Amino acid sequence: MELTIRKLREGDPELISGAMAAIGWNKPLEQYQRYLDQQRDGVRDVLVGTLGEEYVGYVTVRWVSPYEPFGGIPEIQDFNVLPKYRRRGYGSALMDAAEALVAERSDVVGIGVGLYPDYGQAQRMYVRRGYIPDGRGLIYDGKQVPPLETVKNDDWATLMFTKTLK
Repeated sequence: MELTIRKLREGDPELISGAMAAIGWNKPLEQYQRYLDQQRDGVRDVLVGTLGEEYVGYVTVRWVSPYEPFGGIPEIQDFNVLPKYRRRGYGSALMDAAEALVAERSDVVGIGVGLYPDYGQAQRMYVRRGYIPDGRGLIYDGKQVPPLETVKNDDWATLMFTKTLK
């Protein structure tokens, strides 16, 4: 069966939230309902990958990054592929689609990645895809962490990258 990539639509929030809950990930229904609203408002686009009716993963494009140093360039955010579908090329296909979507409006895209081991595959993938660290070091909740300051290594601790698309 071939991967289909399409925009988020009605009914998807329940499907995705349920799939995430089934594997123990805390991704509440409200998050995906908010994404659907943001997509309608032109703030974010969400690309969903499916095999037939089976949900595989998703990636979002936030059209104006809230990360100030990006200067408003689009940012790929919240990229998730269910573990049983990893290492089959589906994540790369979702990233290809997101980058192609961004390239319609911008020559550059940004992305952030967490620092603990759960993000290891994503870290490697982004580097292989040509993403370059922005050189600002550790970012916590969108702000640069000064030298010698202690932060919690959670989902808010990231390194930010950019990639030239054209």
